[in-house]
Amino acid sequence: MTLLVISPDYASHLLPLATLATAWRDRGEHVVVACGPATADLVARFGFERRDLRLGRGSNPGVITADRQPADEGDSLRGFFAATRRGAVPTLAYQAAERLTDLMWRPVEAARETQRIVDAVSPDAIIVDHLAFSARLGLTTAGIPHGDIVLGHPTALPVGSEVYGYPPTWPAAFRPGADELEELLGLCRRVSARFTAEWNRAAQELRPDASPSSDAFAEHGPLVLYNYPEELADPGRRALLPPHRFLGSTRRVEPEDPEVEAWLATADPFVYVSFGSFLSVRGDVLRRVADALRTLHVRAAIATGSTEAAELGEVPRSWLVRDYLPQVRLLGAAGAGVTHGGNNSVTEAIGSGVPLVVLPFSTDQFAGAAAVERSGFGVALDPNAASVDELAGAIAQVLGLDPDARARLDAAAAGQAAAPGPELALAALAA
Repeated sequence: MTLLVISPDYASHLLPLATLATAWRDRGEHVVVACGPATADLVARFGFERRDLRLGRGSNPGVITADRQPADEGDSLRGFFAATRRGAVPTLAYQAAERLTDLMWRPVEAARETQRIVDAVSPDAIIVDHLAFSARLGLTTAGIPHGDIVLGHPTALPVGSEVYGYPPTWPAAFRPGADELEELLGLCRRVSARFTAEWNRAAQELRPDASPSSDAFAEHGPLVLYNYPEELADPGRRALLPPHRFLGSTRRVEPEDPEVEAWLATADPFVYVSFGSFLSVRGDVLRRVADALRTLHVRAAIATGSTEAAELGEVPRSWLVRDYLPQVRLLGAAGAGVTHGGNNSVTEAIGSGVPLVVLPFSTDQFAGAAAVERSGFGVALDPNAASVDELAGAIAQVLGLDPDARARLDAAAAGQAAAPGPELALAALAA
């Protein structure tokens, strides 16, 4: 049996997809990954075969900087980073304006290359990143069955009256004005219309009798697999979802790191901090988090990403600070986490029973932060506005999580340990 995995050339996308594929690999099945060259080493690390497939102009092997991208992608990233400093709505508006280039890059060419890879590999099953729109276009127009993996918050696949890019819910710390929200909603609707027109144009070129879509962002495969804990799902959306399964999380097994293991050998509790591949560029916010942790006199493990460690100020000798840290391993022992609210960080934390302080900057991070807040599994704050004292208070609050929330979080983690995401994905596709 052969499984084909289709991923954009970003480590944050490939890691959960490749982890899902370990359920097939560990049974002796053949796994082929179609992705770009930046993530080739990751594919090799998992022991998979690789086929070259370019699904976007940018890439990210682990930590991303604008200077290591093609010129137009670098400019786009710098614009995005600048927008995050202006606030939530300006960031979402910037991302909406960039969306057609980001998500529908050379659609016909990428769709046909996807079809050629399927023909060459002859897979028995396919899993594809939901945001790999060009690849999914190739699969859909050719009538090729596949598992559609939503790696972000479930609202990455809009249902009902939702509009892609417009948060259906906000954490309590965010109170955008009615006028700016109305302007953002109008922009997202215009982008959705443009994106759908491009999807339909490409679909017609690939297959002249293809039925037009009314909302390309809402298109999905025959089976949708949400890389998300069911405990965080919004009950109000459940009846609107397509045929689906919640996978919980995809917590990978990471290579042993002797320095990390030696640091973990001491019994003191600690807080894990990471803003992911992109948003680690916000060194100003990382510095405030570090200042808050210093006032609490707790140990910290901080992944600085593209921020220089010196920007954090004087680091206590008991802390572990590096540009990259094994997140899953550290979450497995942490007392709490501070995150930008990326879906990998949120789902891996819940799967480890770790409460969170979420500081969302962009995209679906606001909906994810609101879900953590609604569940009682953490606190959400505005990264541009939260003071050192507010951050310290939030971290102290989650370290002493309410007993009821603590019991429910532990139960969610135990459920994921008993039924890991990769096993659920394999069973769903087999069925």
